[in-house]
Amino acid sequence: MKRWYSNLTVQVLTAIALGVLVGALFPRLGAGLKPVADTFINLIKMLIAPIIFLTVVLGIAGMGSLKKVGRVGGKALLYFEIVTTLALAIGIGVANLTQPGAGVQATAQAVLLDSKKTEEAAKFTDKAGEMNWVEFFTHIVPDNVVGAFAQGDILQVLLFAVLFGLALNRLGEPLAPLTRTLERLSAVMFQVLGLVMKLAPLGAFGGMAFTIGKYGIATLLPLGKLMLVVYVTMFLFIFVVLNLILRYYKLRLGAYLSFIKEEILLVLGTSSSESALPRMIDKLERLGCSRSVAGLVIPTGYSFNLDGTSIYLSVAVIFLAQAFNIPLTFTQQLTLIGILIVTSKGAAGVTGSGFIVLASTLAATKTIPVESVALLLGVDRFMSEARAITNVIGNGVATLVIAKSEGEFDEARYQAAIAGHAVPVTQMAPAAVPQPLLESH
Repeated sequence: MKRWYSNLTVQVLTAIALGVLVGALFPRLGAGLKPVADTFINLIKMLIAPIIFLTVVLGIAGMGSLKKVGRVGGKALLYFEIVTTLALAIGIGVANLTQPGAGVQATAQAVLLDSKKTEEAAKFTDKAGEMNWVEFFTHIVPDNVVGAFAQGDILQVLLFAVLFGLALNRLGEPLAPLTRTLERLSAVMFQVLGLVMKLAPLGAFGGMAFTIGKYGIATLLPLGKLMLVVYVTMFLFIFVVLNLILRYYKLRLGAYLSFIKEEILLVLGTSSSESALPRMIDKLERLGCSRSVAGLVIPTGYSFNLDGTSIYLSVAVIFLAQAFNIPLTFTQQLTLIGILIVTSKGAAGVTGSGFIVLASTLAATKTIPVESVALLLGVDRFMSEARAITNVIGNGVATLVIAKSEGEFDEARYQAAIAGHAVPVTQMAPAAVPQPLLESH
């Protein structure tokens, strides 16, 4: 049995507590620990470009199965885009309304973090602070693909990844060996990320000690407010937005949540929505969905329908902008939503992937320093469970909706399931379960 102290969450929580103590009792020492957090952030930044490239390429290349099912696949993708965009918009709206980042005195730190990034951000805005769309869009196209990776220009990497993935998808079966090679390379990169994330306690300790030592214990209040905003927003998204969607299709959210409570607890315990994937496919089939729809929509949703991750990313970006006193115009926030729609699709793989996507989004916008994510190191793990649970619930709702709209839903089986008379669990053949790009956080 795994020892409790070897759990990463326990280690991070311990590191946070120690960081707060060091920062509060020995402010000068705490402020001097900034390099510890910076080194961890650099390790994360090192992996952003290759992980985003491989994830987007493999996601698009794997969409061939969606073409085969035609209308169902297209409808699922349309649903995913509408709902995740709504989640992003809600997150940004709530963050602007509640101002969780207000009061974090980090303006000086923002200037010192990386003046070069500030200069790069300036070329995308005019004197009034509005977005210079000509410069923005022309910059997306790299004059050198290798240079885009070397400089960590995520928008340029994303463009190349989309084109590469589309080409790989169109060429199909003849290039299957290349796709498998990229899948293996992706697995290696996520293993590297897993190794880096073992250092998360050190990064959290350094980041928290520096923050408290430099800006005082009062800095914890905005971080607590950020957590509260994220949790409340996800709660409202599930019980208002997803509830209304299910009601439109004459389904009940309470009955659905009760039926998948074991999967929710599994995700809560592991902080990973991946752990519930096979069980969710089977549970949705027992709840009335056809196996073909459940086997397609659930795995695909793990890459394309990440409601919880979308809410977290949008709130976190606005929080950092507020914390570092970086005003964002309405057009810049619209741009953020557009970029998040793409980068959130890269939130796949293992623990810490949501952190990677947040960093990649900041790198793409060039408005908020990437290094600012160090401020979130201490609380990111607290929000991982909420992200994963919201993602799982949202994917189940998507499956029910698609099955209902396609006439692939057994009402009698649904009524029996919610009444506690579900059919026995079926043993699915491994080939029946598509292999998705999995999302943990």
